Amino acid sequence: MKRLEQKQPMPHFKNPIVIASALVLIAELCFAGVSALVKHASQTLPYEHLVFFRNLFAFILLLPWLYRRRTTAFKTEQLPLHLLRAVVGIAAMYLFFLVIATIPLAQATLVLLMAPFIIPIISYFWLKESISQRVIFSIALGFSGALIFLNPLAQSIHPMVVVALVAAVFAAWTKTMIRKLSTTESPSKIVFYFSFFASVLSALPMLIRWQPIAPSAWGAILGIGLLAVVGQLAMTRAFSIAPPSQVGVFTYSSVIFAALLGYLIWGEAITFTMVLGSAIIFVAGYLALRRTRNPVNSLSGVVSGGRTR
Repeated sequence: MKRLEQKQPMPHFKNPIVIASALVLIAELCFAGVSALVKHASQTLPYEHLVFFRNLFAFILLLPWLYRRRTTAFKTEQLPLHLLRAVVGIAAMYLFFLVIATIPLAQATLVLLMAPFIIPIISYFWLKESISQRVIFSIALGFSGALIFLNPLAQSIHPMVVVALVAAVFAAWTKTMIRKLSTTESPSKIVFYFSFFASVLSALPMLIRWQPIAPSAWGAILGIGLLAVVGQLAMTRAFSIAPPSQVGVFTYSSVIFAALLGYLIWGEAITFTMVLGSAIIFVAGYLALRRTRNPVNSLSGVVSGGRTR
């Protein structure tokens, strides 16, 4: 009788939650780059131009994929949800770009920091995904670290922060919609439909406020589109293989990337509260990641919508 071999645990680097977390970090680095380029380009261009060209270049970069998949690229079972995501995403983008153009980059990053706090709530009521006390604690800890990092008590809060909060709700909703779309759609198709509808929807405001674009500004515009595509693909893939309530905490890393870019480009100071907040954010991320090592406790978080991916 052959001795039954004990099943070896999955290597940590092959764990879907680990992969999704790394993809979120890559996506947030790209989005921080987009924010920096938007802040730079908004000095000479209206943000309506930046929103349109961000979506247009993202769509153009997806044309090779569209050509290869031309027989199946437009086939979808969730066209209304694609359109809804584009409408909500465009609204969030307009508000976010307006915030970036109005207030400092570090303070504007508060938009991205609020979204992970809202994602589990939307996932709970809309996708019926359970939220454990550990996930709630890790998200709250990460949010607390973000507040310490930004240190809002040491400086007056700009009225545009209210606009940022509205944008955060929209952004959280769009990220949660990715999870629902991924039950039938590939990451490339999700990004394609968003870029297509977003380009169409953002064309009219751009034409209304049209002004000539200097040749020197095209490099920043192209960079915005390229980084946005890479970030969208990474984020879409991450949320297609893991629930937003588990990996959404890693979007707090955006404030770290924003602070580094602010320091390197605009000479913005890095204070003790920023370092302390970063440490707390990493602890929160570690707690969220450590949760997946217990298969019993993590099962409800990995299964959503009747499917595991």
